Order: sequence, then C-alpha cells, then structure tokens
Amino acid sequence: MPHWLKGVIKNVSTDCVIFGFENSSLEILLYKRAQNPSKGKWALPGGFLKQGELIEEAARRILKDTTGVSDIYLEAVGVFDDLDRFPSWRVFTIGYYALVSPHNYKLIISGTYTIETKWFRLDELPELAWDHKHILDIALQKLRYRVLHQPVGFELLNKKFTLPQLQNLYEVILARQLDKRNFRKKIIGMNLLKKLNEKDSNNKRRAAYLYKFDEETYRKLLERGFTFEL
Repeated sequence: MPHWLKGVIKNVSTDCVIFGFENSSLEILLYKRAQNPSKGKWALPGGFLKQGELIEEAARRILKDTTGVSDIYLEAVGVFDDLDRFPSWRVFTIGYYALVSPHNYKLIISGTYTIETKWFRLDELPELAWDHKHILDIALQKLRYRVLHQPVGFELLNKKFTLPQLQNLYEVILARQLDKRNFRKKIIGMNLLKKLNEKDSNNKRRAAYLYKFDEETYRKLLERGFTFEL
C-alpha cells in the first residue's frame, strides 16, 4: 500500500468545487496533480477520508489545506459512484462546493502533492482528471438554484458592494441578463441590504452607493418564516 494511503479509507473520498468571483468572472480553483494516478492533470481539490473522520470534516480539512481559510460557505453536491471513476480501485466520492470571497484569493496555497494551484475562469477550464468536470457541472447547477432561494451569493462579494456589482454577480452565475429595475425592486424590497454613506471609490465619474448584507435582519426574518426568492 502506498504510504499516502495509510490511515485513510481508500474507497471513500471527497472533492470540492471551490467557486470565486473576480473581475466579473466566475472562477474555479484547480490544482495540478504531483503524483499518479493522473499526474500532471488538473483536478478539483480533494482527498480520501481519514479513519475516524466525518465527510464534512474531510471537506473542511481539504478546504483549509487548499485555501488557508476555515470559515467558508460549504454545501454538499452529491455522491458520485461510477464504477470506473477511479482507475486503480473502486472509489466513491462525495462532492461539495465552497464559496470564497475576493479578499481570500491571496491565501490560496499549494499542498504537498500539488505541482500548482490556480484559479480558472469557468469558460476557460482545462481538461480535468476523472469525472471532475461532471462534479463541477452538478455543483454549478446547485449553486444556480441556491442563489435564487438563499442569499449565498454575498459570500462571493466583498463586504461592501454596489447594486451593479451585485446584479453582475447574479448574471454571471445564472448566465443570463436580468432586468435592472426588477432586480433592484426585488432585492431592495426584501430589506436585507444596508445602504452605506459611502460610494465606490473605484468609479469616480459615476460612483454608486455601497451596501452591506444585513445578516442579523435576515436571521430575524427567517424566524418569522421569511422566504428568499429572487
């Protein structure tokens, strides 16, 4: 048995689709494998489950090892169990997706078994190892559904943002244009945004006001049966 398999459950793994949003593009964090199988290929961050470890614990460990950040939004994608998904033996994997805010981009690190770690635009992905493109596609479907029914999109933005930036985020994730008036009416009408007495310093000609997501108000609304629908 290879030394890196000691202390792990070799038939169960977890793979993480890590989404980021930078320069008006949805991006995916990938790593280039430093060992076989699939040495030199790009893949999702992942690994085998350790003895005595829960699946979500494994996913959060992998995220911490890859990004250097522990407090990241994480959600399960599903179980992937094709008979031939791993070349050496049968491996089931549980997929997750995570959302990384812009200020955490600089914390991305390369692990022991990694040649390189890099962000890729969603429309410029390299060929991925094994069934990782399928896992990514399902994760993207889950994210698109989730942003319409929960305010998780804010996890991909800076704490302070403009309404055009927020709309741009939703349009990029959903891959379609949104009517400006309807979008603003819905998002402001939910009373989940705090308008700040600040403007976007990066756009001095037509500087827009900055907003923050009001987490406390959202929690209170949830207790009263509020449903987020965009």
